[in-house]
Amino acid sequence: MKIGILGATGAVGKQMLQCLEERHIECGELRLLASARSAGKTVPFMGREITIQETTENSFEGLDYVLGAVEADVSREMAPFITKAGAVFIDNSSAFRMEKDVPLVVPEINGEDALSHHGIIANPNCSTIITMMAIAPIHRVSRITHLVTSTYQAVSGAGINGMRELTEEVEAIRKGEEVHPKVFPAQIAYNCIPWIGSDTGNGVTTEEAKMGNEGRKILHNPDMKVTCTCVRVPVYRSHSISASLVCERPVSIEEAKAAIRSAEGVRLVEDGYPMPLDTSDQDTVFAGRIRYDEAMDGLTVWCCGDQIRKGAATNAVEILEYILSR
Repeated sequence: MKIGILGATGAVGKQMLQCLEERHIECGELRLLASARSAGKTVPFMGREITIQETTENSFEGLDYVLGAVEADVSREMAPFITKAGAVFIDNSSAFRMEKDVPLVVPEINGEDALSHHGIIANPNCSTIITMMAIAPIHRVSRITHLVTSTYQAVSGAGINGMRELTEEVEAIRKGEEVHPKVFPAQIAYNCIPWIGSDTGNGVTTEEAKMGNEGRKILHNPDMKVTCTCVRVPVYRSHSISASLVCERPVSIEEAKAAIRSAEGVRLVEDGYPMPLDTSDQDTVFAGRIRYDEAMDGLTVWCCGDQIRKGAATNAVEILEYILSR
């Protein structure tokens, strides 16, 4: 099997490489693709050194699968060359998520959708993946009709540069120097920014819209009403989400806990509560603080998950594994 990673030098691309090695996925060839400035560098993989290649329209010939870890505009540009070469494109960007004939997949929830692809499979947004992993078990008990979420998103969601900016700002403040944000719209050190993405035109950001649009598609629940507020917080890794939900029939706290306990890829935190430090650099979504929501006459769940791993790279590799296993 021949696999390519498009955007191999970014935070998600590097994590994809690590996931392939951790899961012992045999690659007859592993082609690492990036920009011209990274071409020629080498990275270790399963005891050997792999040279990074510059991405061109001819980079995909002979590959079976391509894992995408680039921005949406690059995904759109390269997708025709990937599919023309006969490879399956598992894309982490937002480019194709809402296209009708492109499956949007979280393997533990709707893995079978991946088998109906036409050359492209989309990886959902990081906060959407983590939230859906926590609430899908409840949805299986009784269909969710209303969902209100607030996300507390780590700077890793903005990639390596986002993590670097937090570090640099903390250091600048420690030295009494001025802070000049470049990645985020305001200072992120010791601050929270209630704005991620761009305005969709009605005060809802693109990041907030993803929770509803993608969540409905993943759960096969087109009528679910969703409200979301996305907040960037000064945490390096792991997003946290508060999710309040109403189901078609009331689901008890014990029913919800039992459903989460038995779900693949989710850990119910019985005592205490999930936190970003607990969930960083691993693949399980932690869910806890399940309680009755008086305002909505439903339930509230708190969950945390690693944005770079399960929220991005691991989910893409798991999609690959799901297809190979079938």
